[in-house]
Amino acid sequence: MNQFTPSSPARMSLLRLALFVIPTIMFLGFLSGTMSGSTAENAWYQTLLKPQIQPPGWIFGVVWPTLYLMMGLALAMVLNARGSLYQRPAVALFAAQFLINLTWSPIFFGAHQVTAAFFIILVMLGIAIATTFAFARVRKAAAWLMVPYLVWISFAAILNFQIDQLNPDAESLYVPAVTSQIG
Repeated sequence: MNQFTPSSPARMSLLRLALFVIPTIMFLGFLSGTMSGSTAENAWYQTLLKPQIQPPGWIFGVVWPTLYLMMGLALAMVLNARGSLYQRPAVALFAAQFLINLTWSPIFFGAHQVTAAFFIILVMLGIAIATTFAFARVRKAAAWLMVPYLVWISFAAILNFQIDQLNPDAESLYVPAVTSQIG
């Protein structure tokens, strides 16, 4: 009898991978966002005109950790699929799109390069789509875990484009530092 039980070696291997991969993906995403000042409190970002479809700032704080968790689980599932001919290309595509993902916040929020960030997100979306299809060849469930990410970065690309259109001078905006006088 060939049963797949929760204590089977394959399931434990996936659990061990997930316990490493998910926090790593989440930490790197958090680090990229935090170091670039990608919060609603960013003074430069506050000066920009926002499109009507702009969600409240707290939404981003809920969505991104959830997406990173799902992406990490999807990657762990693919890494656990030993022997799959498509595993290596799928992991390579994931790494490429994730590295691009990590550059978006520093370019948009840190360098204030709204137009460049738009093109970065388009490349990220293209590679993320390819990643999702590659994941489907390895583990269908891993591909499905990527779908919310694809939807969100599509929405983020629309936001980025609209912010760029509403703020053609965004790259040159100067926001003075907050100072206080003690006297």
